Amino acid sequence: MKSPGCTSRHIKCLIIFSLCLGVIFLSGLFHMKNKNDVISKSHEELLIPSTPCRAKTNVMFLKTHKTASSTVLNIMFRFAERYNLTVALPAGQLVHLGYPKTFLASFVEEFQVIGQNYNIMCNHLRFNPSEVQKVMAANTFYFSILRNPIPLLESSYVYYKDSVPAFRISKDVNEYLASPMKYYHPEDYKQNIYARNIMWFDFGYDNNAEDNKKYIQAVLKEIEQNFHLILIADYFDESMILLKHILCWDLDDVIYFKLNSRSQDTVQTLTLKSKERIKAWCSLDWKLYLHFNQSFWRRIEETIGFEKLEKEVNHLRMRQKELMETCLSDQEAVGKDHIKNKALLPFQSGATDILGYNLKQDLDNRTLRTCQKMVMPELQYTSYLYAVQHPHKKRKQLGLPLLWTSFQEKMQLPTPN
Repeated sequence: MKSPGCTSRHIKCLIIFSLCLGVIFLSGLFHMKNKNDVISKSHEELLIPSTPCRAKTNVMFLKTHKTASSTVLNIMFRFAERYNLTVALPAGQLVHLGYPKTFLASFVEEFQVIGQNYNIMCNHLRFNPSEVQKVMAANTFYFSILRNPIPLLESSYVYYKDSVPAFRISKDVNEYLASPMKYYHPEDYKQNIYARNIMWFDFGYDNNAEDNKKYIQAVLKEIEQNFHLILIADYFDESMILLKHILCWDLDDVIYFKLNSRSQDTVQTLTLKSKERIKAWCSLDWKLYLHFNQSFWRRIEETIGFEKLEKEVNHLRMRQKELMETCLSDQEAVGKDHIKNKALLPFQSGATDILGYNLKQDLDNRTLRTCQKMVMPELQYTSYLYAVQHPHKKRKQLGLPLLWTSFQEKMQLPTPN
């Protein structure tokens, strides 16, 4: 017979052995759960911020010219609709917020009634911080976008060829740049704003100011104080990912179809000399761009990191491709003569052929509305939101009254009084 002491030791050994088995089993379960979590998160990690945050809904976008800003405006309008936000829209029949005049709060529809309770501001204006602050809440997030002045000037030349005196009287962009002062007359400076340092002008400064180092540094510092973020159009997808992170928005909030782009056959080839001349002729814009291009990449590195940025950009492009396959019959933008629904024809200017889109015909109502919003040109979307927000006001006239009125009715807009 075994002694009681020996039996007691065996019981203790069995208990310890059982506990060890339990720990090993639980450890295995935890490892499997953690592995499953990693698998389930792999599809979502690009959409979910690493730290909890709340989406910013008070946002002011300074819409600069020829910088992919019409695409950003479309993103802003769709975000406003998704969250039922109030947009600071141009008053009356205006399609811009007083541009090129320096912005005044009175340029906003019903500012006297709504006051400082607008959530989104993104139509063209010439920046005037004190007046913008009368319209937007104190916690508003301010951002804008810049583009390399070399392709920007060529784009401006073609787009504004018929309306800007300096462009109109020169044969082509290279001839203009060979001797800009021959065409850029001081007395026409108000009509020639697109012909020199247009981004500097959009930010509210004198586009004919002397290139003075002290002055430029003061302006750059002031812009940094007024704006939380400056994006770069030349890296548009990277800009959208950075914007998504900083505003704590979802990926679908920054998905886009490129708007207000032009046919490649209207692009004029710049000579090497012309490219260098732009840096001198538009030196204020050039230094503005160089400064904020550097700060943009620093912000990317600090906020996201380059490895994660690459993954998220790829994810954005995949999602964009999915939506294009869902929405578009041609899978790409088409020339103005090939746009079937003329109510979705973008505004045409100068010698450009501004591209648009054709939607598939067999879309269900919900998908159709989503796709319509993604391809809706700037003027039409502004008019549409204006009718939604201000149903008692006369609708904006776009020069396509019958087509656009019919289209608005299909969107089930309220009837004005």
